Amino acid sequence: MRLRRLLSESAPEAGHVESRENASTEDEIQAAFPVSAIERWADAFHDASDSFIEKDIAPVARRQGYLTRDQFLRIAGWKTVRSRPRCEKNDARFVKEVTRAALGSKNERFKIQALRLLEGVEWPTASVILHFCDRGRYPILDVRALWSAGLDATPSYAFPLWMEYTDFMRGISTKAGVSMRTLDKALWQYSKVKQKG
Repeated sequence: MRLRRLLSESAPEAGHVESRENASTEDEIQAAFPVSAIERWADAFHDASDSFIEKDIAPVARRQGYLTRDQFLRIAGWKTVRSRPRCEKNDARFVKEVTRAALGSKNERFKIQALRLLEGVEWPTASVILHFCDRGRYPILDVRALWSAGLDATPSYAFPLWMEYTDFMRGISTKAGVSMRTLDKALWQYSKVKQKG
């Protein structure tokens, strides 16, 4: 699995990408847009549908260390309405136990895999829960953000992809001095504007 070198200072603004044949194994990830443009792309993101998560759910979940069933259903519904009927099959006690275990663990694999025990939760929804509710820094697995990171087709999700993407995005957010939320908005917006089809 190869990502392009995203957001390097030398990246051309137009998103020119060199042929992957020319990329070395040490330089697997190629440029989409420069680090200096992250905040500009994030500022162009005008979808405020996540504000209830950021303001109402995330701070409470981080304080209490778990999600209630209602909080879980609201987050899952924000990511994808298609899974709502399956998500509703989870009872309150199960949601609390699973999310408490995931958010309280220090093991990266356990965190994401435990959340997938919840009915209706696959990799993208699990990533949203970690992105907003965990004390750590996690990206959202989203086709738009992944496209901005060099994946033209939706990959088969698995733990190695998750950790490679997570580690890479943590490095970019640190280098740029921005939050994971700002970086996620920038990636999503960049794809919305630049991706064809």
